[in-house]
Amino acid sequence: MNCSIIAISRTLGAGGEDLGSRLASALGWKYVDSEIIDRAAELAGASPQELSRVEERKGLVARILENMARVGAGSMAIGGAPEPIAVMLEAGPTYEQLIVDVIKEVAEQGEVVIVAHGASIPLAGTMGLIRVLVTASTKARINRVAGDQKVLPSKASELVANSDKSRADYFRRFYNLDHEGPTNYDLVINTDVLRVEEASAAVLAIAQRIPAIQPGR
Repeated sequence: MNCSIIAISRTLGAGGEDLGSRLASALGWKYVDSEIIDRAAELAGASPQELSRVEERKGLVARILENMARVGAGSMAIGGAPEPIAVMLEAGPTYEQLIVDVIKEVAEQGEVVIVAHGASIPLAGTMGLIRVLVTASTKARINRVAGDQKVLPSKASELVANSDKSRADYFRRFYNLDHEGPTNYDLVINTDVLRVEEASAAVLAIAQRIPAIQPGR
């Protein structure tokens, strides 16, 4: 198998997290999502000064990677982080760069499914990477969110709209990407009709049979 990294981007209610978890289980790979990365960063702790200095940030990345193994295994004990994640977020662009650094380090280890922080964008061109966008119609997503979160459709509609806006803002702020399009991905999956099982089979078929995509594609 030439593929060693699957990066999944998803819209709220499309089922991207379920797909990522299923793929990781089927392949026997690590599963990393935004919650795991953010929680590991919180466990590591940081000051704005540490975030702003490149050499110190490298050490912080290493601490986060160590913590991710614990968080990913379900250990949520804080153990007293020196600084809460709020301080890190207040640091602005340096925190954003930290997250990108972590994503790249995780990808470099290989055999990982990443469903976090729009990883497909900074990892574009990486050897052995498949970038997947999981989405669905607004109506389908609202219905799923209403069912999953047990809220009224009106509330679900608000959640989906706010998520889409935050997603667009995130791509602009982190990656200077004004418009997310299908060419940012190697495979776009619409879960209006496709079930997670079928989507998983499609991604696995590509991962197991298509040679690794070369840098500069």
